[in-house]
Amino acid sequence: MGKADFLSPKAIGNRIKAKGLQKLRWYCQMCQKQCRDENGFKCHCMSESHQRQLLLASENPTKFMDYFSDEFKNEFIELLRRRFGTKRVHNNIVYNEYISDREHIHMNSTQWETLTDFTKWLGREGLCKVDETPKGWYIQYIDRDPETIRRQEELAKKKKAELDDEERCAKFIEEQVRRGRDSKEPDETPVYTELQRENEEEKVAFNLGACSSGAGPSKSSVLSTSTLKAAASASKRKDVSSSSESKEKKKKSALEEIMQMEEKKKQSVRTDYWLQPNIVVKVVTKKLGEKYQKKKAVVKEVKDKYTAVVKMIDSGDKLKLDQNHLETVIPAPGKRVLILNGPYRDTEALLERIDEKKFCATLTLDSGPQKGNQVDNIAYEDFSKLL
Repeated sequence: MGKADFLSPKAIGNRIKAKGLQKLRWYCQMCQKQCRDENGFKCHCMSESHQRQLLLASENPTKFMDYFSDEFKNEFIELLRRRFGTKRVHNNIVYNEYISDREHIHMNSTQWETLTDFTKWLGREGLCKVDETPKGWYIQYIDRDPETIRRQEELAKKKKAELDDEERCAKFIEEQVRRGRDSKEPDETPVYTELQRENEEEKVAFNLGACSSGAGPSKSSVLSTSTLKAAASASKRKDVSSSSESKEKKKKSALEEIMQMEEKKKQSVRTDYWLQPNIVVKVVTKKLGEKYQKKKAVVKEVKDKYTAVVKMIDSGDKLKLDQNHLETVIPAPGKRVLILNGPYRDTEALLERIDEKKFCATLTLDSGPQKGNQVDNIAYEDFSKLL
């Protein structure tokens, strides 16, 4: 009987059936062949090629099982990473997308009997976070990419630096408050004592004033006591006025110091954007291919603080890139640089020396009110080469 014509309905139907997924029980993993029905699968099992594959597998069965298990694991995790990222998702959803590929590795050829066993194994190996719920098992991919880890460490360092600045300012304010409390003169509080008399028959007398009647002092003694009281009150007023003036001066000085500290803090606040025109940068993203990766460029224009239009030095091509796809360029000592972040932001400087162990450098400011001052421990990402 001749073969059906290519455009006949039977041939078209056969091709449509061949494209879709067939039943798993009629699939031979060793030969990677999918049969359409039971008769076809029986014929395949009796074929010479299938018998040769069985002889090869019988010599070392663990080798073939480990190979299929590794392929299944790698393809499953790659699909989970690419399709869902670090989101928490049901394991059956990922598996359904995985088996939609006609050429996928079947689970019955791996070391895991069920999807639940494979999910538990992923959790034990630390490849994913797994948790069981009434609706089934959920998995979450753990991203251990070095670039992602480095980005997370940089964010943690920035947060720590901001917290250190806030704690330093808080400690300074507490120290000023403590100094103000220590400098205050102790208040003269009256001391109350019990009324005691040595003789019970003795009368208790109260002196309500020198001018009151009934007392027997002379006129001269009254005048002398009044003059002494006036002098004492005048001296007390002078002491109070002088002490109040000194306290106001102290308060003003402490307030001025706090204001100066706030200004310094405003100047030293770090920002999450650092792009500036006319600086030399390096392209680090892999998405643009080897033509631009690790090649130097010049920032021509900054848009929205986080995006820059750069011109490649080698080819002259213009690209629009995000700051996450760029990094600063550290020139040789003696070259001019621009400080991009920190208290000396937008200040031109000269590179004096580089500390490779601490990943920082020493700069001499070449502009601004502090021109000529030398600044230490400026991180690599806080300055870049000037064009």
